[in-house]
Amino acid sequence: MKKSVAVIAFLVSLFAISVMAQSKRVPASAGRSEYIEVEKNVRLHVTDLGEGQPIVLIHGWPLSDAMYEYQYQYLSRKGFRVIGISLRGFGQSDKPYGKYDFDVFSDDIKVVLEKLNIQNAVLGGFSMGGAVVIHYVTKYNSAHVSKLVLFGAAAPAWKQREGSAYGISEADAEGLIKATMTSRQDLIASFGASFQAKEGSISKNVEKWLEDINLQAWPYAITESMTALCNLDLRPSLSKIKIPTAIFHGTQDKLCPFTLAEQLHQGINNSYIVKFENSGHALFVEEAAKFNTELEKFARQ
Repeated sequence: MKKSVAVIAFLVSLFAISVMAQSKRVPASAGRSEYIEVEKNVRLHVTDLGEGQPIVLIHGWPLSDAMYEYQYQYLSRKGFRVIGISLRGFGQSDKPYGKYDFDVFSDDIKVVLEKLNIQNAVLGGFSMGGAVVIHYVTKYNSAHVSKLVLFGAAAPAWKQREGSAYGISEADAEGLIKATMTSRQDLIASFGASFQAKEGSISKNVEKWLEDINLQAWPYAITESMTALCNLDLRPSLSKIKIPTAIFHGTQDKLCPFTLAEQLHQGINNSYIVKFENSGHALFVEEAAKFNTELEKFARQ
């Protein structure tokens, strides 16, 4: 009888252990947050993939961190931690009323990098995002950042002005800003043709994908940030950049002419240009394989 009781007790204990083992949930997530609060009631959407050397990417106007889909896929499998940040007002980030200028964008980026404890990052920015990252490294003396990379940057001065005859004219800038307030959908739909080097450089599906991302941006934010970009002149700041800098630019770029890349190279010590001969403004998808491998190479240098 005692032996039977002992056997039953043993079986019950095995069953209990089995149930506990089955009920214990092992987290599949790496514990990283998709949203980071940069000030009270303002959260930015962050894509954060991979392990290793951090590469932080800032999108262009009026895109979001979603534009770097093919960079995330490539770099996260090449031994990098790749982080995309959607600026306030864009993509899935919060869209509060208030300022949308380059000081605000830079301040937000610094908070994200601090909260993620990022050090020695490669910081990259596309188009307007290129102007943002230049402003960031010069305002904060390259805090958290060891290298800079500019993709089709709308810099150093995107609007024509005294001493800088390249980029958008004053009249075209005023027309663009007005269009953001009166015909935003048509304006965004027209980007497909001007984004690429020539028709067919990107597929209609990719063109539609980019358009959908653009339409996520808050109208107020796109007007305010475009106004800030047109008023921005980073030429006096270029000499403050002390970290290695790569300049990726499409030679057939209609929105940010290649001459801007040459001006950046001239103004930034320890910089070099990577020409994308078959690309317009959308070099990150027009020549995605070259874009990814050149970015990987720069990050490993």
